[in-house]
Amino acid sequence: MAEFQTVMADSKRSDRLDTLAGGRLAAIVDSSFDAIISKDLNSIVMSWNQAAERMFGYSAEEAVGQSILMLIPDHLKSEETEIIGRVRNGERVASYETIRQRKDGTLISVSLTVSPIKNAHGEIVGASKIARDISAAKESERRIRLLMREVNHRVKNQFAVILSMVRETSKRSSDPREFEELIRARIMALSRSHDLLVTSEWAGASLFDLIQEHLKPFGREEQILLSGPVLTLQSNAVQNLGMAFHELGTNSSKYGALGSEDGRVEITWTIGSGDPGSDASGSGASAGREFHLLWKETSTPRPDDGHDETTRKGFGTVVLQRVAPQSLGGTAVLERRPGHLSWSLNAPLASIIVPQAGVDVDDAALGFGI
Repeated sequence: MAEFQTVMADSKRSDRLDTLAGGRLAAIVDSSFDAIISKDLNSIVMSWNQAAERMFGYSAEEAVGQSILMLIPDHLKSEETEIIGRVRNGERVASYETIRQRKDGTLISVSLTVSPIKNAHGEIVGASKIARDISAAKESERRIRLLMREVNHRVKNQFAVILSMVRETSKRSSDPREFEELIRARIMALSRSHDLLVTSEWAGASLFDLIQEHLKPFGREEQILLSGPVLTLQSNAVQNLGMAFHELGTNSSKYGALGSEDGRVEITWTIGSGDPGSDASGSGASAGREFHLLWKETSTPRPDDGHDETTRKGFGTVVLQRVAPQSLGGTAVLERRPGHLSWSLNAPLASIIVPQAGVDVDDAALGFGI
């Protein structure tokens, strides 16, 4: 009798432990951030935790008793046949990435792990599936691939620009030291534009920031005035306008306003109406509109101004008169006379700014502070 009571006590204690362990397991499954689903060997859902409800949109009442095929897109339904076959053989299906379908029809990227479920006799009666939402990771991978393609394209473009710089500069420079100095300065200017684009993940750069970055090395901030609307430039515009501002700043520091105490540089840009047929492919607020930019500098004429203005036609002139305007689909006019230089650019707005629904055209003057 005593032995029977001991056996009964041990049995009750074992039942309590089993119940406690089962409760803990249920709590873990229910609180998991991953969808945990069990199904029988006919692919019928037997259990469905709260994470599965959040991930797939079906409540437990809707899912239990239904075929797991409701989650699998038509072109992937053969996956389930393969999975059930492996489960019957007692195999654990290691994590793999695939696509599943929510209740509303949208697709979701998931990582799945599938393991056999055995009964008390060791027989395989179903499968446990753990699904993890990897949509954010997939989107991050997509963005990285897109960014790498963009970087690759831009690097190749930079190489082409540098080769052009070397060729054109060598034509106009007979002094090796001067050639080295000019090439170094121009490559550094490209680097400044590149840095602005990298900071924004190639989404563009502010026109104000671009001008500020390229004129910073020349100092004389108090002699420079910027005025125009807030605009975010496309990467192509950042590169080509950056080259133009570098050449204008270099010329001004050597021969013009930024090389004298009384010089003054005014840079203004506006958005105006263009030829309605000039941007047939454009869309949104920028379609058919024109971007106008004017660099105007004045200074006290130097004794040798006349000689310099008629003979100084180097790579900078090529950039201002041909490279920059043609790259932006526009036109430019460069005028020099003693104590005065102006460069005006007109281009389709669609080739200048980042595409957007509207354009901020607050024309308040912006102070040039570094």
